[in-house]
Amino acid sequence: MKILAVSDEPVSWIYSPQMLERCSDVDLVISCGDLPFSYLEYIASTLNRPCYYVRGNHDHQEISDHGPTKTAPEGWIDIDASVMKQGSITLAGLEGCLRYRPHAEAQYSQRDQWLRVLRMAPQMLLRRPVLFVAHAPPFGIHNGPDHAHTGFHVYNWVIAKFQPHIFLHGHQHRNYNPRQTGDTFVGRTHVINVHPYRILNLPNLPNEPGF
Repeated sequence: MKILAVSDEPVSWIYSPQMLERCSDVDLVISCGDLPFSYLEYIASTLNRPCYYVRGNHDHQEISDHGPTKTAPEGWIDIDASVMKQGSITLAGLEGCLRYRPHAEAQYSQRDQWLRVLRMAPQMLLRRPVLFVAHAPPFGIHNGPDHAHTGFHVYNWVIAKFQPHIFLHGHQHRNYNPRQTGDTFVGRTHVINVHPYRILNLPNLPNEPGF
């Protein structure tokens, strides 16, 4: 399986005809949040592949070309707080980052995100996710030094309990700390910072729980 994963910052060659030349063979597209709807819609319409996303803390409603307000990108499936099948694999996802502004959308306290994961847990016990998609990182893995870029503790529990093959996230821009690795293995889970994009070739991606 080949995956195009994007997050946080548009990339010029992706938003151009070059993308089709370079990514025509991708099987799946993932967004980890904080990207303009127009950018995501260009990817979806150009590649015509299954597209799944979670919202980041900077995702907002947008005015469409025809006037009405858009609350989601067309051609994409919101996987927040959900467990879904795509072909032979199971995906799960959670939006948002650690709350740093009162009442802001897609921001959660550590407790809030724990509760959201626990509501998903029965589904993940039935169908263990092979691919977990989040905006923020797990706590202590690819974190930033400030509160807003601190990861969620519950994601560490998800990795320990369900051992997804891959954990994708964004939020921590790679230029914030150029020396910080974007790839970390926790047991058999590969935690990947997507920003601003990653093309992942996964020939041995397992099919279902119990791999």
